[in-house]
Amino acid sequence: MTHWFHRNPLKATAPVSFNFYGVATTPAATKVCNDLRLSRTRLLELFTDSSCNPEMLKNATDLYFSLLQGFILSLDDSSQECKLRYIQNFKWTDTLQGQVPSAQQDAVFELVSMGFNVALWYTKYASRLAGKEDITEDEAKDVHRSLKIAAGIFKHLKESHIPKLITPVEKGRDLEARLIDSYIIQCQAEAQEVTIARAIELKHNPGLIAALAYETANFYQKADQTLSSLDPTYAGKWRKYLNLKTCFYMAYAYCYHGQTLLASDKCGEAIRSLQESEKFFAKAEALCKEYGETKGPGTTAKPSGHLFFRKLGSLIKNTLEKCQRENGFIYFQKVPAEAPQLELKANYGLVEPVPFEFPALNAHWTPETLAAFDLTKRPKDDTAKPKPDEEVKPLKEPDIKPQKDSGCQIS
Repeated sequence: MTHWFHRNPLKATAPVSFNFYGVATTPAATKVCNDLRLSRTRLLELFTDSSCNPEMLKNATDLYFSLLQGFILSLDDSSQECKLRYIQNFKWTDTLQGQVPSAQQDAVFELVSMGFNVALWYTKYASRLAGKEDITEDEAKDVHRSLKIAAGIFKHLKESHIPKLITPVEKGRDLEARLIDSYIIQCQAEAQEVTIARAIELKHNPGLIAALAYETANFYQKADQTLSSLDPTYAGKWRKYLNLKTCFYMAYAYCYHGQTLLASDKCGEAIRSLQESEKFFAKAEALCKEYGETKGPGTTAKPSGHLFFRKLGSLIKNTLEKCQRENGFIYFQKVPAEAPQLELKANYGLVEPVPFEFPALNAHWTPETLAAFDLTKRPKDDTAKPKPDEEVKPLKEPDIKPQKDSGCQIS
């Protein structure tokens, strides 16, 4: 089963040379700086390389982050911060707020910003795989795993590293709790979509599918509520996506709940459940149109033309017609005025983020290497410090053409 996921753009960043002339006083210190520059450049290239896979990305991220840790961690395991933490200025844009970057002279800001992009890459890799016309079981597992890894990275940044920033996070920026929480919840919801597709394919119990769909709809609703206080200029398109997925999976939940009721000879209630499913599907269809018309950061798509959307519409129609036929021939039950209350709890298939940790300090960082950085040699007038309002060029992300049956373009 193909899937469609909304994606915001990657964060962009200004180049960093790590050239500390005069400050790095030995060949070993200079080599660490060169390795930092090269590994950072390589990692940024991989973000937009459509042939990059998780193994390639992990190797590149482990190398860069292990080197960057030398600007953050104390080598003697003390609580004292590293003397190099504030030596370099870093500039990063945000996924929602265009190309005007935030700048901080803090290696922790670089760690969390680059880590954020790594998490985004995993979501985009999952999106590219999930949009394939004939996705295999192994690819579906990769989609599921990638989304859980991304959720784990976002969660680790929020809990362990963003609180260490000296400069408070600006409201509406990527590192703010509202946005991070929404990304985490969205990753969990999308991973559960893969679980639901698998359960449907294997013809699992309709009660389990209904419960998973209901839990997934609640995830999407929670993510949307988390973004509700953000400026709609930036978050409007993203929220349309979360709204339409909420309605879509509520339609799924009522559809499969209707099948459960029919199997229990509650045909009147089953018809009412299917009618409620039709209502939510119609809402989702309207939101698809609104999503396509809403300007803002994110994927270009026509989700109502996507196979995953069309399949549900047919399923609801056929199931409702079956219930109505059987009620007319066998049951003759009254259809309730009120829709059944969904009090469904899934005992299986719920997604939790995969725990994430940054790699250990690179072996090139020794007490001697750190001592070879002489901060007294820094120029007094730091003219190289970039202007915070200077524009940073966006990353050129791969243009993924839509599959024949998808009706959408996945970035």
